[in-house]
Amino acid sequence: MIGKRIREMARCLALALLVVFTFNVSSPDGPDFGPTAAQAQAPTPTPTPKQLPNNVTERLSNIDLWRGIRGGLCGDVSIPDKKAACLVQSAGDEFRAFRNGPMSEYGGWALLAVLIVLVLFFLLRGRIRVDAGLSGRTIERFNAFERFVHWMTASSFVVLALSGLNMLYGKYFLPAIIGKQAFATLTLFGKYSHTWIAWAFMLGIVLMFILWVKDNFPTLTDLQWLMVGGGLLTKGVHPPSKRFNAGQKFIFWSVVLSGGSLAGSGLALLFPFELQMFAGTFKIINGLGFSFPTELTPLQETQYALMWHGIVALVMICIIIGHIYIGSLGMEGAFDAVGTGQVDVNWAKEHHNLWVKDMEEKAGSGASTQAAE
Repeated sequence: MIGKRIREMARCLALALLVVFTFNVSSPDGPDFGPTAAQAQAPTPTPTPKQLPNNVTERLSNIDLWRGIRGGLCGDVSIPDKKAACLVQSAGDEFRAFRNGPMSEYGGWALLAVLIVLVLFFLLRGRIRVDAGLSGRTIERFNAFERFVHWMTASSFVVLALSGLNMLYGKYFLPAIIGKQAFATLTLFGKYSHTWIAWAFMLGIVLMFILWVKDNFPTLTDLQWLMVGGGLLTKGVHPPSKRFNAGQKFIFWSVVLSGGSLAGSGLALLFPFELQMFAGTFKIINGLGFSFPTELTPLQETQYALMWHGIVALVMICIIIGHIYIGSLGMEGAFDAVGTGQVDVNWAKEHHNLWVKDMEEKAGSGASTQAAE
C-alpha cells in the first residue's frame, strides 16, 4: 500500500518538472539560466534623470523651493495686504518658542527669586521702625493731586501686571483650578482690561515725570546713601537724604523709563503694522558695533514689540514688588505718604532729613514774611 503511494507521488513530480521545462523552452528568450558572461561583464547603464523613480529630480527642486519659503522667501500679490505674499513666516515660530521657553522660564525664576529675597529680608531684618518713635506731629509729603497720580498709575499697573501674567502663565494651572470656561472668560476680560487700562497707565507715567523729575536727579548725597545701603540693613543708621533718596530715585527712573518703553511697545501692539519702532532703534544700536537686522517687515516689527513688551514687563514687575514691600509691610510710616499724604515728623527726619530742613526753612520764611506784613 505504501509502495503504491510512493510511485504515484514520483509520477506527479516527474509531470511537474516536464511542464516547467516545456514552458522555459517555448519562451521567446529561451530558458532563463541567469546572465551570460558577456552580460555580467557589461557595465550597468546609468538611468537618466527622467528614469529616476518617483520624480526625484522634481522633488529636489521642490525641496529647495520650500526651503526658501520656510526661510522667508516671498512672492508678489496684487491685493493691498502685501504680507500675504509670504506663505510661511518662520520668525513667528521662533517668537513662540522664545515666549514659551526662555522668556517665561527666566521670568518665572526672577519673580520667585524676588519673593524669596523679600521673605528672607523680612525674617532677618524685620520691619524698619522709626527709631525715635512716632511723634504724633505730621508734615505733608504729597498733596492730593500727587496721590491721585500715584494711585492711578499704581492701580492700573497692577491690573496690567496681573492680566499679563495670566496670559503668560495662567494656562499652566488656572484651568485645573477654576475650569476651562472660567479661565477663558477671565482671560478675555483681562485682555480687554489690558487694552483699555493701559491708557491710564501711560497718562500716569507722563504726569509722574512732570511732577517729580525735578527732585529725582542724582546728587552727591545719593552716594552717601548708597555707601550705607540707605540704612536698611543696619538699625540706627540714617544717611542724609532730600525729598527722594537714591533708592526712590532708582524706582522713579525705572518706572519712567521702563514704563515709557512699555507704552511705546504697547502702542505698537495696539496699532499693529503701523508703528515702526525697532528698525530705527536697531540702526542706532548698530552704530555701537552690534549687528541687529534693520530691514524688518511689519509682522517682524510686531513680533519684536511682543518680545520686548514681555521682557520689560517682567523686569518692571520684579522692581515694583520690592517697592510695594518697602512702602507697606517693610517700613513703618511709609504708607502714610501715599495714603493720607501726611507723614510723622520723626519718620521724615530719619529718612529725609534734608527735605524736612528745606520745608522748615520755607515755612519759617513764610511766617517771617507774614509777620513783616
